[in-house]
Amino acid sequence: MVKEKETNATELVSYIDFTGMPSSMEELLNNDNKTSFKEGEIVTGKIVSLRNDGALVDIGYKAEGFVAASEFKAFEDAKLGDELEVYLEEIENDNNMPGLSLQKANSIRAWNKITSEYGEGSVITGLMKHRVKGGIIVDLQDVEAFLPGSQIDIGPVRNMDDFIGNEYELKILKINQERHNIVVSRRELLEESRKDKRAVLLKEMEKGQILPGIVKNITDFGVFIDLGGVDGLLHITDMSWGRISHPQEMVEIGQEIEVMVLDIDYDKERVSLGLKQKNSNPWDNVEEKYALGKLVKGRVVNIMPYGAFIELEDGVEGLIHVSEMSWTKRITKAGEMLSVGEELEAVVLDIDKDNKKISLGLRQKDRNPWEVLAEKYPAGSTIKGKVRNMTSYGAFVEIENDIDGMIHVSDMSWTRKINNPNELLSPGEEVEAVILDIDPDQQRISLGIKQLESDPWENIEELYKIGDLVNGKVTKITAFGAFIELSNKIDGLIHISQISKDHVEKVKDVLSLGDEIEARVIKIDRDERRIGLSIKAASADFNEEEIKQAEEEVNAALRPGENMVAMDELFADVLTEEK
Repeated sequence: MVKEKETNATELVSYIDFTGMPSSMEELLNNDNKTSFKEGEIVTGKIVSLRNDGALVDIGYKAEGFVAASEFKAFEDAKLGDELEVYLEEIENDNNMPGLSLQKANSIRAWNKITSEYGEGSVITGLMKHRVKGGIIVDLQDVEAFLPGSQIDIGPVRNMDDFIGNEYELKILKINQERHNIVVSRRELLEESRKDKRAVLLKEMEKGQILPGIVKNITDFGVFIDLGGVDGLLHITDMSWGRISHPQEMVEIGQEIEVMVLDIDYDKERVSLGLKQKNSNPWDNVEEKYALGKLVKGRVVNIMPYGAFIELEDGVEGLIHVSEMSWTKRITKAGEMLSVGEELEAVVLDIDKDNKKISLGLRQKDRNPWEVLAEKYPAGSTIKGKVRNMTSYGAFVEIENDIDGMIHVSDMSWTRKINNPNELLSPGEEVEAVILDIDPDQQRISLGIKQLESDPWENIEELYKIGDLVNGKVTKITAFGAFIELSNKIDGLIHISQISKDHVEKVKDVLSLGDEIEARVIKIDRDERRIGLSIKAASADFNEEEIKQAEEEVNAALRPGENMVAMDELFADVLTEEK
């Protein structure tokens, strides 16, 4: 019996065909419905169970998939029996369950809706979600799009975070179906809107009109102002009547400002604006405000080597030339006297309204010291001072208040030819001199030393007569003779032909500097201020005829045209010979 039973069981098993049994969930789901149930499709399911982390969704094929709570927009509102459209990612995942995604289903539906209802160039409302590199991610009805930073606004955007959380109308620039990318622009809509507004605004604008605007951009040459749809240029030269080096000294980006319309180019849609024109030109009444000789206050705004520019008011500047800074000091650079920002007072010297120039003086605040000296020291007055400087033609003597007078070499001696002032004076030496002339306009004072004494040549006939025997000292030796210092500081000349009765080859062979000699006066020329002497005519038996002959010898010995040689030329030859 038992054996028969076992045999029957074995036989029974042999009758069962396992080839038709489903070997997995995949076979179960694919069995009879393969053509209508595929991966990558959106299917409808029903919530059959709710857990803390998500929901089990029955998609109707004896299989339940899991949808995480994070995929629900409001999981707390989900209820058993709610129908959902989900995306079938996998027929069977690692948990032997269908792989479902609620978010992908929503995204696909949203993408299909957007791309079917909106195309490139369409306008759609979007929510600014968050910043990314180069722009902002925008939510377009559950589809993410990219808004480049350059397409956010017409002008540069300083802070993109200011746009996050706001909704704006956007224009779809590009849709990429393969990558599911959408690029949008806010700027194009703004520009289109502004273009329409611009045409209207330009028609309404008039020259001289005052309009409100916002500083949009700042450059080195000017400022671009947004006039509410039309950009205008406020050039730097039209910003202020005064001096500015850069527009940012007056305005900043985003600042509200009122400007005047100066010019309108309808063809190029350009508007020129002015700021300074809102106020009257300060040069219109400059001659009334700054009369000649008036003492004015100002501030040093710029310094050049030749002078300093003084701002008297906004848009009005005057120049103090270096020559008008001091009566007594020689100023070579304005920076030696003044510095930028310094407040000062000056006197108006001249106004050139057409060229917008005002000449100012600093020294004119005080009376011209040269005029004071002219009153204090009339011609003929005697002064004392130290020699401060010497040149080849004279010596400068300090009188007072750093004012010098000059003693020319021609005013140093009545009787001697002074070729260089160092023959009589030296720096630092205190001297007495006579005021000859004071010229306040030329700022010159002429002094003289010889004028302290009377001119001996005024009564030369009383001092010397032809034929007189005189004594003197050899002071200079030259190739043609020797100069002898006589009494009254008068020099006489002994020509080489009058040194000895014998022939003299060289003067220095017979005479030396400092020698005391006796000679006879053979010639007196009052006009040329010369006295001719002769040693060989000094003998006691020399008569008038011989004196006349000696004078003729001297004249004959001189080169043609040299018989009236002046004393200054003789002394020049002396110096040449000595050198």
